[in-house]
Amino acid sequence: MTKLLIKLFINRNNRQLHADTASTGTREAYGKLAGGVGITTNSLLAIAKVIIGLISGSIAIIADGVNNLTDAASSIITLIGFRLASQKRDKEHPFGHSRIEYMTGMLISAIIILVGFELLQNSFEKVLHPEDVKMSIPSIFVLVIAIFVKLWQSTFNFTLGNIIDSSALKATATDSRNDYIATSAVLLSVLFTKFTGINIDGYIGLLVAAFIIYSGIQLIRETSDPLLGRAPTPQLVSSIEKLVMKGEGVLGMHDLIVHDYGPGETFASVHIEVDAQGDVLRNHEMIDLIEHAALARLGIELVAHMDPIDTANPIIRPLRTRMTSELCYLDAVNGLHDFRIVKGEENTNVIFDVVLTDEDEHTKSEVYDLALKVLDDVKKELQIPQTLSLVITFDLDYT
Repeated sequence: MTKLLIKLFINRNNRQLHADTASTGTREAYGKLAGGVGITTNSLLAIAKVIIGLISGSIAIIADGVNNLTDAASSIITLIGFRLASQKRDKEHPFGHSRIEYMTGMLISAIIILVGFELLQNSFEKVLHPEDVKMSIPSIFVLVIAIFVKLWQSTFNFTLGNIIDSSALKATATDSRNDYIATSAVLLSVLFTKFTGINIDGYIGLLVAAFIIYSGIQLIRETSDPLLGRAPTPQLVSSIEKLVMKGEGVLGMHDLIVHDYGPGETFASVHIEVDAQGDVLRNHEMIDLIEHAALARLGIELVAHMDPIDTANPIIRPLRTRMTSELCYLDAVNGLHDFRIVKGEENTNVIFDVVLTDEDEHTKSEVYDLALKVLDDVKKELQIPQTLSLVITFDLDYT
């Protein structure tokens, strides 16, 4: 069914949309499809369940039906969100509007939580003042159909969410999965009451409401990550590293920072190490090619800074190798870069940056003390006569 809907409503209109999943037009098309399907199916389920709940007097079924009604409202928000996110860049928003998609996911999560608290209150009243639940075979049949519809909805939204890598659609899919579990619980409570005569309707309503609230909180945590500045995935970091290191004359890279402004709007900066004795214009051209390749192959607006490395100084290589080996043995150290030796009027400075996983002052002190020991050891081994002073800059790992 999912493939058929994609074929009918997306590929039929534009054969390129299915392949070009990074474009705003593609994302809007998939968002419209998900929203339309969600509005239709959830509205029908909500009407059916509320009617059954009113006839039978089951607060659990009414709660489940109202939850489906909020799902329909969430689908409307999804439609609007994808539409707004597809707007082009403007003067006020030079990085585009794609983050609206993340905000849509958060709004859906907030609605889920609010509805959950309302249902929690109603269910608690039902526990204090229970009423008989009257169920018929047709009513039970409707709940069974609803379970299968919700299961399909979850698969449908997960599929679309994975195709365009959308946190909003994945949040909707998770909500549908939760509804499938909640409706199953309601059906079990109805059957339990019917065959045992013990009314657990209000208690199941409480469980459903609590489950809805918990799911909403989890969804907020997941959908807020990109807005807070989530670290790039290891796969993306690896792709950028491979692309950069293929550049002719590249000796290394560091200080990679990736900024996510929404799907299809990714910006990054990186420092690229080159031989200080190399041709400046050639190195500059090489870095330009890397930036163009990042945009063409990865869809990333990359800005690269060129760091010249002195490869002629015979002291640098053994000293850097020893420093890297000793310092990176510490758990909090994630690498060294910008290693250089600069001669001053009175002494010579050994300068480099250390990448840390946290900003703990004790860790910095530990790194500095160990680096001093390594520096003294290497001076004795290589019989270096001049005075060497240590200058360390501490960086954080943003990947």
